Amino acid sequence: MGDAVELDVAGRTVRLSSPDKVFFPERGYTKLDVARYYQAVAPGILRALRDRPTTLERYPDGITGEWFFQKRAPKGMPAWIPTAHITFPSGRSADEMCPTEEAAVVWAAQYGTLTFHPWPVRRDDVDHPDELRIDLDPQPGTDYDDAVRAAHELRGVLEEFGGLRGWPKTSGGRGLHVFVPIEPRWTFTQVRRAAIALGRELERRMPEQVTIKWWKEERGARIFVDYNQTARDRTIASAYSVRPRPDAPVSAPLTWDEVGVARPQDFDIATMPARYAELGDVHADMDDHTFSLEALLELAAQDERDHGLGDLPYPPEYPKMPGEPKRVQPSRARRAKAAPES
Repeated sequence: MGDAVELDVAGRTVRLSSPDKVFFPERGYTKLDVARYYQAVAPGILRALRDRPTTLERYPDGITGEWFFQKRAPKGMPAWIPTAHITFPSGRSADEMCPTEEAAVVWAAQYGTLTFHPWPVRRDDVDHPDELRIDLDPQPGTDYDDAVRAAHELRGVLEEFGGLRGWPKTSGGRGLHVFVPIEPRWTFTQVRRAAIALGRELERRMPEQVTIKWWKEERGARIFVDYNQTARDRTIASAYSVRPRPDAPVSAPLTWDEVGVARPQDFDIATMPARYAELGDVHADMDDHTFSLEALLELAAQDERDHGLGDLPYPPEYPKMPGEPKRVQPSRARRAKAAPES
């Protein structure tokens, strides 16, 4: 696999073993290629990860081997990488790594990390998100262009409800993510409630193109606004993260003018460094803004008051939440209701 190499990352030396190990067989990209990619975009991905508890999606033998999510800080992690103590919905807890230096990202790449999944909180306040994250997820029968149309409508909805501004990025697949920096004074439950209200409003405006239905059998060929990505312990791949697909795509920050012009396949570990060298981090100003969720929370209250629209189901592994409807697949519920009594 070749002799170990040492990379200088913002003044720290990071040792990389087995640099020639192939991580992406179709393209021939190696572990060293991944590490050098992260070295090239280090200031940008650090902006996305800084001080955030971060789950690592690891592929020690490349994308054709076994992989896993690592929530707890890896053993042997350097003392200069801090951690944050977080609590999961199950009641269990863990100390997760919180990158504060560019070298932390390359250090994680040494252990086969491809994708970084940061929480929407900072380590000094792990119970109050500072980002509202909207995941526009294409369902079967839809594609990236459908997500683009939803994103442009979403931009207008955000502006209408509280003058919110979103920063868009490709998911690294067929979807789009839009992140809104918010004041860290709302709980995960409140942020999720705001995301549901936002999704419902988008659905009202694009009923044939957008859905917020949790059950797959009800979604149809529409873009799903995955509101549960705002639930505690649910995370979205960070900007600049490498995704575990054959062509080594990356989650690419975009300007709004690029949404619909740029294509997801334009961005991979070979092309993004040149873009970054030319443009820098196009989301660099994101941390300079914070917005209020009050207008969206008022919309949620209005939906419940005027239309009887309350909470929606949580993911199956979550404990039952107050006010949550039954987690029963609609077709199963209908069959149970229609079944004759014995």
